Amino acid sequence: MLSALARAVVPVLGRLTVTSGAGGVAPGSIVAANHTALIDPGLVLAALRRAGVEPVVLAAAGLWRVPVLGGCLTREGHVPVRRGSARAAESLGLAARALAAGRVVVLYPEGGLPSRRDAGDRAPEAFRSGLARLALATGSPVVPLGHAGARRIVSGSGMKQLAGVCTAPLRRPALHVHLGEPVTPCGDVAAATAELRAAVHRAWRHAVEQLASDGGRRG
Repeated sequence: MLSALARAVVPVLGRLTVTSGAGGVAPGSIVAANHTALIDPGLVLAALRRAGVEPVVLAAAGLWRVPVLGGCLTREGHVPVRRGSARAAESLGLAARALAAGRVVVLYPEGGLPSRRDAGDRAPEAFRSGLARLALATGSPVVPLGHAGARRIVSGSGMKQLAGVCTAPLRRPALHVHLGEPVTPCGDVAAATAELRAAVHRAWRHAVEQLASDGGRRG
């Protein structure tokens, strides 16, 4: 349901284009995405839906407390992440089960949103170790996903973000998602984390350059 909703809503808010490298998104893959705005999970789900993928998403546990949404997340098998608690590691175990069952798992390795308020696209921030630990433990390939343009819909103060969503259907900002070639990391957690961050950075850079070449700066 969430994937279908994203595919219906995102084109209303902006002009979404999607590119991909060789390899695609195979069953049992991890999709690692940069995280810039509250709206960008919609871009990720819409792009994956175009590729025929309906993933399991690791998301902040607080979303499960939202009426109706929490029930939908549970029914569709998404995984709550309880950061800073004794149960924080449970999410990786649940993600590993989903991968073993052939599901695609989406993970945001930065672990949160940037604190800045400008609408620009910037490189992914430091990664937490969860992505590398999950990939090394399961042997699953990681598909780096980079996106650009989401902050043109929502950024800044709460009031500005609300205004951004309300005016987006009129402004139709350009949005781009790029799925890079799968990476299977090796070595220790630190080396794997660095390798995967570099891969997501390349995918993000491709998305930014695609927006520029399409005239997206006018969006």
